[in-house]
Amino acid sequence: MIRVLLIGCGDVAIRTADLLRANVRLYGLTRRPEDIPKLRSHGITPIAGDLDQLRSLGRLRLAPFAVLHFAPPPSDGRDDPRTARLIAALTKARIIPQRFVYISTSGVYGDCAGTRVSESRPRNAQTPRAHRRVAAEDRLRRWATRYGVRLSILRAPGIYAETRLPLDRLKLGTPVLRAEDDVYINHIHADDLARAAVAAVFRGLPNRAYNVTDDADLQMGGWFDAVADAYHLPRPPRVSWDEAETRIAPMLLSFMSESRRLANQRMKRELRVRLKYPTPQTLFAEIAPRALKKQLALPLGAAP
Repeated sequence: MIRVLLIGCGDVAIRTADLLRANVRLYGLTRRPEDIPKLRSHGITPIAGDLDQLRSLGRLRLAPFAVLHFAPPPSDGRDDPRTARLIAALTKARIIPQRFVYISTSGVYGDCAGTRVSESRPRNAQTPRAHRRVAAEDRLRRWATRYGVRLSILRAPGIYAETRLPLDRLKLGTPVLRAEDDVYINHIHADDLARAAVAAVFRGLPNRAYNVTDDADLQMGGWFDAVADAYHLPRPPRVSWDEAETRIAPMLLSFMSESRRLANQRMKRELRVRLKYPTPQTLFAEIAPRALKKQLALPLGAAP
């Protein structure tokens, strides 16, 4: 049975493990002892280690067939030393992994003024977090080329699921941009990203990037409106860009500074991914009856 190593055992990695566990032997790097029971419950053998401490990564020399790298870079700087330490540890293994899947971000393209973006578009990172992802992609490409590793880079946009929706922002009344200032955004359901990661292990072409996104053509305001409607919450107020700069947190505002529409034909053609959630409305159609039932069960005057 082949060995697959998961780096960063968060929500999407766990979903990926559930798809793989019947056919592979799973290992997962974790620095949190409290997560060990959860990993074991999903068929993952835990490996204690911390990407911020190279000396802790010695046990990664288990010669995995494939590595799936879900861990984010550090929260500051323009480089990703965590990925550098990971591949340094893997290089010391008696057998270098044959396959490597890296979950990157569509933010590497920067602002594209709402145009359709394929994987052949040059990267134009405009934020420190996007520069960190570019650094990781470049380092992994060099390493994969040198050692003959079949690398797949999955450029994912905003990840959503029933447990990953902006309900708190809606309840707080956080505004979004008015239609004339609004930007195009992209999403992928966590289950579909997990399915794409599995497909990339077995079908990804060498040193190849893939946009992993659904089929929706949504602006940010439309996204928040759709979530609000699904949960029977008030739609967010619309504001001008000038007003947004004074009312919206810098992190969210930075996402409002970039507009693009990702093309996903390569994902569908080469990875043969068939989306379970082609648009967010597919999920919202599942959610709406439950959300309405919950709302009707609340005492009169209670907040949802």
